[in-house]
Amino acid sequence: MTASYTTPDAVALNAMLAEMVDRGCTHCFMEVSSHALVQQRVAGIQFTGGVFTNISHDHLDYHKTFDEYIAAKKLLFDGLSSDAFALVNVDDKRGPVMIQNCKADKFRMGIKTMADFKLRLIHNTLQGLELNFDGVDVWFKLIGKFNAYNLLTAYATAILLDEEKEDVLSALSTTRGASGRFEKVENTSNVMAIVDYAHTPDALENVLKTIDDLRTKNEMLVTVVGCGGDRDKSKRPKMATIAANLSDKVILTSDNPRTEDPKQILEEMKAGIPKSKERNVMVIEDRKEAIRTACNLVKDEDIVLVAGKGHESYQEINGERHHFDDREILNELLNV
Repeated sequence: MTASYTTPDAVALNAMLAEMVDRGCTHCFMEVSSHALVQQRVAGIQFTGGVFTNISHDHLDYHKTFDEYIAAKKLLFDGLSSDAFALVNVDDKRGPVMIQNCKADKFRMGIKTMADFKLRLIHNTLQGLELNFDGVDVWFKLIGKFNAYNLLTAYATAILLDEEKEDVLSALSTTRGASGRFEKVENTSNVMAIVDYAHTPDALENVLKTIDDLRTKNEMLVTVVGCGGDRDKSKRPKMATIAANLSDKVILTSDNPRTEDPKQILEEMKAGIPKSKERNVMVIEDRKEAIRTACNLVKDEDIVLVAGKGHESYQEINGERHHFDDREILNELLNV
């Protein structure tokens, strides 16, 4: 079933859960959006556990302030019963906030901070991650520290659901990355081409810092990025600032303008470009042409990051969705 929203409305959600039970499903893992919590789309559902990974600057077009956004997320934990568990990432300073006045059993996870579930990052390379879970070293095919947190989250959740440690680590060691999340696009041009869903300032900074941690600094890094229309406008200049400061060259382009004028979105992004970085930044509204230009700028072993849309296979313009996949475009341009 294809869903229009991260969390369906209450009627559709309960119908889906009922169908899962009828088909023999024993567990349901769901992302509960802040919108859904405020709008009570999950009202009446008894969660076995709630998990908090991190929170970043997003959805302020709806919640208006960051404090309201945090309060919306906290509703999930406020609603947990004493029979449930609450697992939070204490490396994010809002982690402890989520479990204040929470009735559930509280558990903490982290890499930097003392926690009930502690992970040690041994090696972080472009080939994968070597991690230590409670004294056991395991190699994973996933890339980047953010994926170390994702693996820690999956591991801790599985243990709290009474799965065996060895079985959990064995299964996780075969896991491949989510589509459009730091996804490498293999090509014959010997270019490191990466597609990522980063569409918030924090997410973009994280992916660029991940690349910076893994590169030798002899390569050129070209970032193609835009901002969506009809969404929080305050993040537009911030994302441009981050891209300019952490890339060798930047191409600002259209994302999903929706009902907004893409030229206006780009003007608002341009306001965040530092004067010292202006010569390294181009503006190309047409997203395919922007990606083509990036591919023409790089040579062997250079890096192209196309950020913002990730797994999406469409571009939404004036309320209509047109087929557009960043990965397909990169494949077309780099496999020549």
